[in-house]
Amino acid sequence: MLSSVLFGGLIALIGTSRGSYPFTHSRNPHLHSHLYHGCYGNIMTMDTPGAACDITRLLNCGVHGSEMFAEMDLKALKPYQTLIKEVGQRHCVDPALIAAIISRESHGGAVLQDGWDHRGLKFGLMQLDKKMYRPVGSWDSEEHLLQAVGILAERIKAIQRKFPSWSAAQHLKGGLSAFKSGSEAIVTPMDIESDLVNDILARAKFYKRHGF
Repeated sequence: MLSSVLFGGLIALIGTSRGSYPFTHSRNPHLHSHLYHGCYGNIMTMDTPGAACDITRLLNCGVHGSEMFAEMDLKALKPYQTLIKEVGQRHCVDPALIAAIISRESHGGAVLQDGWDHRGLKFGLMQLDKKMYRPVGSWDSEEHLLQAVGILAERIKAIQRKFPSWSAAQHLKGGLSAFKSGSEAIVTPMDIESDLVNDILARAKFYKRHGF
């Protein structure tokens, strides 16, 4: 009787101690997605002006413009939601950030032709440039998304190593820039303040609020 009580108490203690940890590294994409931020900072605390405003884009710009385009792509992204969460957690990258890149680059795959852009240079949901990378898998497969998100994670890490004194937000922005242009193109903090990066961050915040 005493042993069973002790065993029950041990189980309760283990359950309590496990429950005290955040769900940051949970591999279950259905658990507390709004709490999962990955390993590279909390996007919800990062400032961004959203999509750039210029003479050709006066209304559909800023955070409002980014969120408008993100909402337009939400239906196309929904079928990939579980896959995006699983891949994001495997690479410790915020799924909302992955969704935002997919929205920005391929509108959820809606504008692609057999997985390629109209010029036949970029492939997949996150649009890997064949001049920089050798894509693997079919364009919307888990294999290919794992490759693309893995490259993004490595680019962020490369910026962390290159600029150890930068903030988490700067490392993330630098990684997003390097994902498209390579880490060697990042020299100063000014190189990471681009329309691409600011638009992606604004879209990512939208997708975080919508379950990614």
